[in-house]
Amino acid sequence: MIVLVRTVVCLGLFLSVAVPARAADVEATRTTVVQDSKPHEYPGWVRRILGTKADTHKLPEVSNPTPYAETQPTTPFYETTPGFLNAPYGPPSFGPPFGTTHLLGDWGGVQPWLQNRGLYLAVDVYEDLAGNVAGGKKRDYTVAGQVGATLDVDWNRVLHSRAWTRDLWLHMLVVNGHGRNLSRLFGDNSNQVQQIYGSRGNVIAHLVWAYFEKGWLDRRVDLSVGWIPTGVFFQNSPWVCNFMNVWLCGGESPTKFLRGGRGWPSGNIGGVLRVMPIKQLYVMGGLFAVSPHNYNGGISGWSWAQDGLGKLSTQAEIGWIPAFGRDHLAGHYKLGAMYDNARYDDLYEDIHGNSWVLTGQPARRQSGQTSVWVIVDQMLVRRGAGEMNGLILGGYYAYASGQTSQINHSFMAVLMDTGALWHRPLDSVGIAFLWAGFSRSAILSQEAAAGRGLALPGGNFGVPYGIQGHETIYEAYYGFHIADGLSIKPDFQYVNHVGGTTVFRDAVVLSTAMNVAF
Repeated sequence: MIVLVRTVVCLGLFLSVAVPARAADVEATRTTVVQDSKPHEYPGWVRRILGTKADTHKLPEVSNPTPYAETQPTTPFYETTPGFLNAPYGPPSFGPPFGTTHLLGDWGGVQPWLQNRGLYLAVDVYEDLAGNVAGGKKRDYTVAGQVGATLDVDWNRVLHSRAWTRDLWLHMLVVNGHGRNLSRLFGDNSNQVQQIYGSRGNVIAHLVWAYFEKGWLDRRVDLSVGWIPTGVFFQNSPWVCNFMNVWLCGGESPTKFLRGGRGWPSGNIGGVLRVMPIKQLYVMGGLFAVSPHNYNGGISGWSWAQDGLGKLSTQAEIGWIPAFGRDHLAGHYKLGAMYDNARYDDLYEDIHGNSWVLTGQPARRQSGQTSVWVIVDQMLVRRGAGEMNGLILGGYYAYASGQTSQINHSFMAVLMDTGALWHRPLDSVGIAFLWAGFSRSAILSQEAAAGRGLALPGGNFGVPYGIQGHETIYEAYYGFHIADGLSIKPDFQYVNHVGGTTVFRDAVVLSTAMNVAF
């Protein structure tokens, strides 16, 4: 299996360099920006089998580099209020993870037949070969990945355009994950250097989400209800999963590591209401049940009727989505907060205010858990149409209650661009700086345990190997767009203070991920 994955990855990298890049003409005007790209040409015998791609909604083709190598048809976000299929990859768009373009075209006519009946089906395979070539607890490598399948149902088409079915959708995603967690192997229990690393359960189909979405007033009001990972809507942005590190992908850290804000692949029973009074501004609120268990919905994600769901998590976010100048330089400016009214053990104090590690008394129960985040990105230079098609500067800051969360401050900055300057407009490249600080309560508890020769206590970011302080990660990637639905991404990460401690040498992680959207 490992030899096969290595062979496929090496072959893909060779093709990405050897195959000439698709030409693209970029023209900026005062109203829109369009980039035309030549469709991928398969051999004649393959085209006769697969047929041609479906032109489902007659929307303009947007050459928009994405984590999943789609060029999904979409209306520019500054021309319409974002809806489900109109603005993929990040709130407030409520979009599918794998788009509507496929490596295998229209599946021999199956895709247009399904989409004309309101059924959008996608199957995606993601494989990542990663290893720490230096530093850490030990040198090792892993192959981790998942198979994902989405089904999105447009009830307006299924039920033949009834008045109440307009902008009514059902969204469902299941995944099957495999592989070992590389970060755990080299001694980092606080961070994940791989997008796919676990939490899928030893089941054939782990449920990530299943929810209804309904829009009113041309999607100015949008309601989603069901089984939802909170990070699909909150503390998220279109570019975060361009990077491998999980402190970025799937929602910001530390919020998604709190029980009230768990993100992908964990869902939560709840609902999200978004209101967009104008195209450039949204206000969004959510209410979710808080699970006291390690896995929401059990290890499979299907056990919604867990016991102990009496507490609630409330999230709110306001976002400004401007488009500056004649080139419509896109930006996302978001401010959000979460409050969870469940009770949690204090990381340091016992019921009398002393160290529970030393006294042996029960930990003080803190009422409520709070998180705040600010996420910003701005396109500086446009290369073509789409929210991600240009030089982009971005970052976030996030805070969580230090009495109950091991990490209570995090900061991140990124710079991203496409390959347009070297005539590969659908390629993507990026660098990131990530920093996280561990809370004073967690550090005091660890120091108390170390002073007595006791095992160090952990928390929501795992059990440490030493007294924690901060952890810094530097990441760089290059994404090769091989064909619609096929991408290969080499990635480099340098981990300073592995696991937030100085016990191990800094780790150097190299990886190559391949994503195929069939």
